[in-house]
Amino acid sequence: MGNLIAEAGPVKAARSALLLAYSMTHPASSMKDPFAGELVEGGAALRGRGVAEQKGALAAALAAFVAAARATPRSHLVLAVSTAGETGQHKAAESILAALPRAPQAAILAIGTGARVSVANKGRLDLHIEVAGRASHSSTPWLGVDALAGARAVMDRLSALDLGPEEHPLLGRPTLTATSIRSFPEATHTLQNLVRLTYDRRLLPGQDPQRALAAVHKALEGLAPWTVTVRAGALQYPAEIDPDGALMRTVRAGCRRAGLPAPGTFVSHGCVDAGLFVRQGGEAAMWGPGDPAMWHTDEERVPLAALREAAAGYLGFLLEA
Repeated sequence: MGNLIAEAGPVKAARSALLLAYSMTHPASSMKDPFAGELVEGGAALRGRGVAEQKGALAAALAAFVAAARATPRSHLVLAVSTAGETGQHKAAESILAALPRAPQAAILAIGTGARVSVANKGRLDLHIEVAGRASHSSTPWLGVDALAGARAVMDRLSALDLGPEEHPLLGRPTLTATSIRSFPEATHTLQNLVRLTYDRRLLPGQDPQRALAAVHKALEGLAPWTVTVRAGALQYPAEIDPDGALMRTVRAGCRRAGLPAPGTFVSHGCVDAGLFVRQGGEAAMWGPGDPAMWHTDEERVPLAALREAAAGYLGFLLEA
């Protein structure tokens, strides 16, 4: 899939650790000179598309892995650079896992988190819904079945859907949010015969995506005269680790080794690939330089000091793993 995988240290070592970084980034959008790599703030910060989200953490991960490989590490260390990022699915990470001799026990997902470590994140299941009716000329709407009216009925049902009693002490409740709607045919004076909707179902740690899908199926039963179909789209799993578990102890020890303070922790309503690695029996967390509030903005930037500290922290993590 175009991923980069580099390994260092003994493959058969007792422990294996992974740094996973991302090569893909958000489009330029309305940002001026998005890829110039411009130094700003008197040379104290780097400006450009993706530097606060993926590219800054990628640079720090590359530097840390090269230094760790030269230091004769005791553990099996892996640097993977994924072609995913904005794709919202685990396929690239699954390809990386399939190429490794074993799943890593500890994985850091190098992405901008404001230098905090994520101890839990929601997952996400995309739901694609089609509402089919029957087209007619708009002058005689009684001859057709209006798919737009059917879409309104679908949205009403899903707005009222009970997502269950589960509530996470830090992440709160799951959500179900409409993110896209399109109708067809794209023709004038025509009662629409098809509507496609996409919903974003956020998942709490421990929640089964198949149960979430089944609940939507059940909620949309009995909507004649429309035909409603629901299918699952991209899935990213939720994740949760022990704030005092092995991965966090390794991160803190690595920061001490580098002369850095222990990083703070947080929880995320967004997700990348941590949940996939947790499902494989390891621990995984997002951690990296760059303020998420800068993501996708027209003046996205990251302080150079944050990049240096991230590289030192990643190196400490790899050598302590």
